[in-house]
Amino acid sequence: MSSKLSASVSAVSRFNAVGIVTSDMATSIRFYRLLGVDLPETPDEGHVDTLLPNGVRFMLDTEDTIRSFRPDWSRETGNQIALAFECDSVSEVDGVYARVTAAGFHGEKEPWDAFWGQRYAQLADPDGVPVDLYASL
Repeated sequence: MSSKLSASVSAVSRFNAVGIVTSDMATSIRFYRLLGVDLPETPDEGHVDTLLPNGVRFMLDTEDTIRSFRPDWSRETGNQIALAFECDSVSEVDGVYARVTAAGFHGEKEPWDAFWGQRYAQLADPDGVPVDLYASL
C-alpha cells in the first residue's frame, strides 16, 4: 500500500453502524428478530438499536424520527442499501429463509447453490431492503 493511500485510509473514521429507516417499527423489529438480531421489543420507540456480535451497531429509526431533524426527508425509491447475513451452514440458510417466509415476510429468491460456492437466498425486509443469507458450500 502506498504511503499516500495508507494516510488517507487511516484518516477515515471507523465504520460502526448500519441504520435503516422503517415505515413500521413493530413489523421491522419482528422481521429482524426472526433473523437473530437481538433488538429490543419496543415498537413504540422512534429509535432502537443493538450491538451485533461482530461489533457493528444495527439501528432502526421511524420515518417520524428522521423527519424530526430533517423535515424535508422523504423515502427514495430503489435499493440504497443491502444487508447480508452469514449463516453457519447450508441447512441454516434454508432454515432461516423458511422461518422468515413462513412468518409472512417476502422471499425474493429461494435458497440455491450459487456458482461462486455459497448457498444463497434473498429476502426483502418490510421496507423493501434486500437481505441476503449465505453460507459456504
